[in-house]
Formats: sequence, C-alpha cells, structure tokens
Amino acid sequence: MPTHHSAMTSDYQSHINILLEQTLSDYQAVAQLKKAMQYSTLSGGKRIRAGLVYAAATACDTPEIAADRAAIAIELMHAFSLIHDDLPVMDDDVLRRGKPTCHIAFDEATAILAGDALQTLAFEVLSRPLAQITPAQQLQMVHHLAQASGANGMAGGQWIDVDTSHKTLTHQQCLHMHALKTGCLIEASVMMALAASAHWKQYQWQQILRNFARHIGVAFQIQDDILDITAHTNTLGKTAGKDIEQGKNNIAIRCGLEQAKALCQRHFEQACDAVGSLPDHDQLKTIAKLIVWRGQ
Repeated sequence: MPTHHSAMTSDYQSHINILLEQTLSDYQAVAQLKKAMQYSTLSGGKRIRAGLVYAAATACDTPEIAADRAAIAIELMHAFSLIHDDLPVMDDDVLRRGKPTCHIAFDEATAILAGDALQTLAFEVLSRPLAQITPAQQLQMVHHLAQASGANGMAGGQWIDVDTSHKTLTHQQCLHMHALKTGCLIEASVMMALAASAHWKQYQWQQILRNFARHIGVAFQIQDDILDITAHTNTLGKTAGKDIEQGKNNIAIRCGLEQAKALCQRHFEQACDAVGSLPDHDQLKTIAKLIVWRGQ
C-alpha cells in the first residue's frame, strides 16, 4: 500500500494504475472488448476513489491486500459508469479524460458491453478468496459496492439526472440526485476499507466514516458543477459547459458561483471535522483537500 503521509499523491496513482493494468492484462476476454475495457480504465484520471480507499485503510489499519482489492474494484466500477454516462442516450459526450469517449473510439455496442464487463469484473475482484479477512467482512465489502451502484445509488442518480434535464429541481432534490449519482460510490470507497478492518462492526467508526464520505461527496459534486462553468475543455478533460447546454440541474448555476464555493467549503470543513477524532486522519483530510480544490 502507498506510504503514509501522501494521500492521493502520484504514489497512489502509480500504485493503483499498476494494479489496474495487471488486472486487465490477466483478464481473459474477446480481444476487442478487452481493448475497450483497457482504453477506458487506463486512460488517466485522478484515481480519487482509490485514494479514498487507501486513506480510509490507513485510518482503519486495513490489510494491504484488502485495500488493493477495494481500490481496484471501485476504479473498475467508476470506469464502467463513465463509459455509460458518455453514451448518446445519456450525457452524449465525445471527450473523457482528454480522449475520445469509448463509443467514439470503438462503437456504441462495444462501449456498452465494455462497461458491463468492467462492472462484473469489479465484483469478481472483490469476491476472490482472501485469507486476510473473514468471509463475512468480504461479503460486506461486496454489499457496499453493490448497494452504491444500483437503483438506490449511482444508477438511480443517473436516471434522475437524465429524467430531469430541462426541469427544475429544488435545492434538496438536486442534492439528493448528486448524493445517489456521485456520493454513493465515494461512500462505498470509504466503507469498503472499514469493512476489511478490525473496526468493521463498531458503530462509532461506521458513523464517523459515513459522515465524512457524505459531506465530501456533496463537496465533490459542487466542485464538479463549478468546474463545468469555469474550466476549459482542455483542462477539464471532457466537454465544458455541458450542464448549461443540456439543461442540467447544476448547483453552481442555481446558486451562483460564490454561494456554490461557500457551500463546497462548508461541506469540506464538516468532512474534516467528522474524522477529527480518529487517531490517524491525516490522509483523509489530505484527500478531502484534493477533492475540493481540484482544478484550481
């Protein structure tokens, strides 16, 4: 596992990239489908969700191999979500991480199936026998990822996003959509690390880390909305200004940039406060800073 004191630095990124490359290299699949999976997973990205896994693993003293499994799984699931988000029937984008999106580089059918295969591979990685933790803990890790990815998580949030384009949501409805679409996978990153630790049954640890993840998930999405307005396509790695063009419920558009920035700062501070009582919280606070101030 990457060294302490460097949450989500290049150490984390290079570590998880090596693991993802190895996982996909070893994966037996039809050549063109495998190429599409590798193209979308290994094409860059900040690896923030993997960083959250490792930061929480440091705080919880999670076994290294369990943290690696969780980090691989969360990044595979995230790659799946990006492929499907970019499809013409969803957000209809041609750029992702500064490169043509999967359905542009390959074709729509290949992109859909590559996403499906990445999703199932995430669960395959998580469910492989693991001697360092109990089967009950491993099942809990699988449960966290499954719950965060389905209709009560990422898929549900994406459906609300598609269904409410050019409709006006209340502020609370907007936050609920983002909590499902973005926040649930961020929460799963942290909770999987806890599930593989000796503290996994302790209610206080669950509440602390869940509280941290929920606040940082909101901050993440607000910053995403801000960047959609303020960043250039070359910097953002995807098409800037899409929210205005597609009539999305962007918090920064709704509240104004200054209020959105203040709201983002407030949730960042609440996230840091939430983990203040943990004995080793430095990495969680460091990655919280990266999430909130990315793109600046």
